[in-house]
Amino acid sequence: MTVKVSSIGLKGLEGYRVQVEVQVTPGTESMIIVGLPDASVKESKERVLSVVRSLECDVTNKKIVVNLSPSEQKKNGPLFDLAMTLAVLKAIGNVQEEIPTDTAFLGALSLDGSVQTVEGMLPALISAKALGFKRIYIPYDPAIPLTMLELDCVVIQHIEDVIQHLKGQNILSFHTETEHKNDQPHVFQKDFSQIIGHEHAKRALEIASAGEHNVLMSGPPGCGKSLLSETFVSILPPLSNQGKLEVMSLYQLARENIPSLQFPPYRHPHHSASSVAIIGGGSQPKPGEISLAHRGVLFLDEMAEFTKKTLDMLRQPLETGMVTISRAHSTVTYPASFILIGAMNPCPCGYLGSNTHYCTCSEKQIQAYRYRVSGPVYDRIDVLLSLKSVSLDQNTKTQELSSAIRKRVEQARERQFTRYQDEICNAKVPFATLSKTSPLTDRQKNMLSQVSAKQQWSNRVQIKIVRLARTISDLKQEHVISDESIWEAMTLRRNNTHKIKTAARET
Repeated sequence: MTVKVSSIGLKGLEGYRVQVEVQVTPGTESMIIVGLPDASVKESKERVLSVVRSLECDVTNKKIVVNLSPSEQKKNGPLFDLAMTLAVLKAIGNVQEEIPTDTAFLGALSLDGSVQTVEGMLPALISAKALGFKRIYIPYDPAIPLTMLELDCVVIQHIEDVIQHLKGQNILSFHTETEHKNDQPHVFQKDFSQIIGHEHAKRALEIASAGEHNVLMSGPPGCGKSLLSETFVSILPPLSNQGKLEVMSLYQLARENIPSLQFPPYRHPHHSASSVAIIGGGSQPKPGEISLAHRGVLFLDEMAEFTKKTLDMLRQPLETGMVTISRAHSTVTYPASFILIGAMNPCPCGYLGSNTHYCTCSEKQIQAYRYRVSGPVYDRIDVLLSLKSVSLDQNTKTQELSSAIRKRVEQARERQFTRYQDEICNAKVPFATLSKTSPLTDRQKNMLSQVSAKQQWSNRVQIKIVRLARTISDLKQEHVISDESIWEAMTLRRNNTHKIKTAARET
């Protein structure tokens, strides 16, 4: 007789159903695991046999064959220990109860039968509902927010808890009153009200946060690029429950400490970081910085100092919101939908266009410095900002709080979610959907076409201008894209670095 018990395997962040098939026949005492198991799965046979013996089950003169289906998928990790042990006990006859096909079992086993949590538990739980499971048995883990999962989770500590629960006996619940540590209120250390001047930059960042648009800031050292980017996260709306689960899953797979999830993650890798650290990879591909910034912000300070290869590797994630990592033995895909905030100096010395310092760079040096960020990467930037230093003693009006800006951003995003019937923003929605819901008039198309021809903008840039204009209209509570929104969007996309450079050469 063949016994089948369900579990869940992982391929990157994507879960798939694993059918654990066990057959026990007379023969030399042994246990064989087939179905492309890796080393950690092969070692499960010693743990499973030890637990079976600890339950006083006789496996003498029995040959146990375990098949992990689908056989063409490589199985990783000790996630299937619990399912294999339960299937063996059922095949031997120590478990009489029927095991439902819509129930999954996850967890690693100790030699005494206690069930332990393993890496990748949360992504597997998120995938369980989509795979058709109605109930799942898992070990206790305070880092997993079970109350956020729309799933019947049975929390266990020992293999005997599973057996007793299958017989109809109740077991102690460990998660009903568990409060996740990341649900505490988050207080921002930096606020837009503390930033003097830069009204144009603040307006641009408000638009970027409302539609999830990418921004590249250029300016001399000390003009406020890093401060603006670090404060940017304070005007982003809180993460939804689905967003929190996705972020937690990625951090668990990367073995990183999970940040506060009240607001989106903020990642700022150093420019000396390798391409594997930024994109992800390794022999067992792990999420990189772009995936850890999923649903949040990736800030690249001194962007021109990153290697050209690393920056060009951002092209696919910026376009699709996903990153695919291919290795000899596996190919995994991780989500990487983030807002890119880049900051760089206008030239190698940093003082091109400055009012206080004279630029000492030659025309050739300036061009070489700017070309470190390739044209395709520039094409994927929505907003180009040129900043100048601001005097600290200048007379400024009362600065607006980040909370007030964030409220407008949340309202703009709600309009987008209602329009698209999905949790997606203007910068990420398919252009066909955007064109259908917010078509341009013929006059607006002609105006955009004429300016684009003069500025030598690509089709991708023109589409980004339409997306920017749609976000600006959402902030203005307009149902259609207005002419003023298109003009403001084109202004945000113009890069006046060339004008500053020409003026500097003339002086």
